[in-house]
Amino acid sequence: MFVSDDLSVNAEGNLTIGGADTVELAKEFGTPLYVMDEQVIRNSLRRFHDSMSKYYNGNGEVHYASKAFSCMEMCRIVASEGDGLDVVSIGELYTAVKAGFPMDKVGFHGNNKTDEELEFAVKVGVGHIIVDNIDELHRLEKISAEKSAQPNIMFRIKPGIDAHTHDFVKTGQIDSKFGFALETGEAFEAVKEAVNCKNVKLIGLHCHIGSQIFDIAPFEEAAKVMLGFIAKIKNELGYVIEGLNLGGGFGIKYLNEHDPKPFEVYLEKVSKVVKEECVALDIKLPKMFIEPGRSIAGPAGITLYTVGARKEIPGIRTYISVDGGMADNPRYILYGSEYDAVVANKAGEERKDRVTIAGKCCESGDLIGENMPLQYAESGDIIAVCATGAYNYSMSSNYNRLQKPAVVFVNNGKAKLAVKRETLDDIIRNDI
Repeated sequence: MFVSDDLSVNAEGNLTIGGADTVELAKEFGTPLYVMDEQVIRNSLRRFHDSMSKYYNGNGEVHYASKAFSCMEMCRIVASEGDGLDVVSIGELYTAVKAGFPMDKVGFHGNNKTDEELEFAVKVGVGHIIVDNIDELHRLEKISAEKSAQPNIMFRIKPGIDAHTHDFVKTGQIDSKFGFALETGEAFEAVKEAVNCKNVKLIGLHCHIGSQIFDIAPFEEAAKVMLGFIAKIKNELGYVIEGLNLGGGFGIKYLNEHDPKPFEVYLEKVSKVVKEECVALDIKLPKMFIEPGRSIAGPAGITLYTVGARKEIPGIRTYISVDGGMADNPRYILYGSEYDAVVANKAGEERKDRVTIAGKCCESGDLIGENMPLQYAESGDIIAVCATGAYNYSMSSNYNRLQKPAVVFVNNGKAKLAVKRETLDDIIRNDI
């Protein structure tokens, strides 16, 4: 019935998440409201972790990609499960530091890290820095020398794989702002320089081919390409690459017709490819890193809104206006992303209506979705938009000077505030 298994309907006919009544959550914490199911997050992390143990002999690390959803409570949950963290900015890294996250399990990404960010990463001792370009390598070598440090690094490589996703979330092909290209020889030249650096240690290679990918074949092909490059480095430079980071990008179910492959299937197939290729290429089996983000946070979250108005345009469409929109979920206006929605206080009823859910921002394109099946919605109803745990809170803004919503974690029917709703004073706190 629902895209997420943790959603159900209680005796009052209200939608529940993690055993908590969403209508009651809306009353207690207000709307818009992000709600995250802690147990779904933990279960997903354990599935990734257990799959690594089962299919790759535990020779790897799961690093949650915090760009999908980052706050101190999320960092604490990931740490308590024994997994690592992928950060892409000084802000995400600082959040992890303040949450007490173990720095040796942090990987620091970014295609244009500032000196301030690199200095901070070296200072706090992150596990490794994923270097994106030759200028960054030079700057990091200089910074490390000044601080008498030798951070571990990986190179981000473009394996030339087209993962058949939206153009804005393709990252593995040659025409991408991310990483070193294989085809031009750029990556190999960078490796030659890195192995001679005195103040950084090249421990691995990284690739990431895109996001919301349902097919396993592109991941298998990327692994083959990366292992071929590792073999080239060994054969021509005599240097052994210890780690292989295959990134993330695993698709999730936004609509009932979406059919993502279970992660266990992905890791079983990719592990088989890696093991076979290492034998064929006569190279050491590398330590494997993966970076799930959306697949951890996305299914765990919903967003609750209150309906303000119903506007019927005969023969055209029906608009249902809510008290949020592109400021708390910009994915529709950016990518045309589709969602499933439910009238939370009528969750047991059939979705017979076809509506456009409209946000309150002063933009015609500010929509949650068009032609969406929904129960009859009217002023005062609570609408739940499903699978919004990833790239909603993290991409939210103060457009139109709207306040960012609160974030609540639920677990076994109990709710805990993790991020406070912004106040009007928060909106002007940096104004002079």
